[in-house]
Amino acid sequence: MISKKEVEHIAKLARLELTENEIEKMQKDLSAILDYFDLLKSAPLPSKILQKQNLGGQAQNLRKDEAERCQLSDEIIGSAPDKKDDYIKVKAIL
Repeated sequence: MISKKEVEHIAKLARLELTENEIEKMQKDLSAILDYFDLLKSAPLPSKILQKQNLGGQAQNLRKDEAERCQLSDEIIGSAPDKKDDYIKVKAIL
């Protein structure tokens, strides 16, 4: 279980003023959350994730990262009320 001192420290970092009852409730709640994370750590991983982890840092079957033009971009830019070249003009906000 998380200690009272740890809860007080977390509350101080979050700039919260907790009563004694709230500290006790937070102890229980935070401990339950941390216990759940421990449970999740022991859960089996799906096979897709295991396959990705087994790459060993090698980039296998990955496509080259290249910019592509959106097929709808001409239609979208054409329907914009104000445009310049291949860009939509918008009002400055700063």
